[in-house]
Amino acid sequence: MKTAMQTYVAQFLAERQRLGFDSRSMGYALGSLARYIDGLETQGPLTVEVMAAWARRPNNGSDNPMTWARRLKILRPFARWMQQFEPGTEVPDDSVFGNIDRRLTPHIYAEQEIADLLVAAGHLQPPLRGATYETLFGLLAATGLRVSEALHLLDADVDLRAGLLTVRRTKFAKSRQVPLHPSTQS
Repeated sequence: MKTAMQTYVAQFLAERQRLGFDSRSMGYALGSLARYIDGLETQGPLTVEVMAAWARRPNNGSDNPMTWARRLKILRPFARWMQQFEPGTEVPDDSVFGNIDRRLTPHIYAEQEIADLLVAAGHLQPPLRGATYETLFGLLAATGLRVSEALHLLDADVDLRAGLLTVRRTKFAKSRQVPLHPSTQS
């Protein structure tokens, strides 16, 4: 039997799905929040205090305030949506655990680091795994594709004669062609 919070979560996710959103990670978070709230057996509107306590829970796997802040950020659309049913629902802002919009400085791999990575990948066992990862990492290094883009490539997306990869329906549902370096065409 679903509790009231689980019912709200199911309605919210169904509405987002009808609008075309993929809410898989949000669904996991909201399901966890609903179970947490049910365990508290509290009454009244959803508060920032309750959401923050859920985000800080040790069984969520992190004691990092940036991780807690990301969890709260996931809850914001749901909290705003809940206000139509429970006007006292609070919406957490960025200041609860600090700003999460900091990006880590990316590491640009040197040629030797890439070569070492490819050699190490080639030694993975069984041999097919090694060949697969060596090819994947080489493709990523040579083209700049996202991992998900490389994993979704089909044979029909590769034109070795023209030296082009067609990457279909990627971020923001756009497609593009990526030129291949001559060293990757053989």
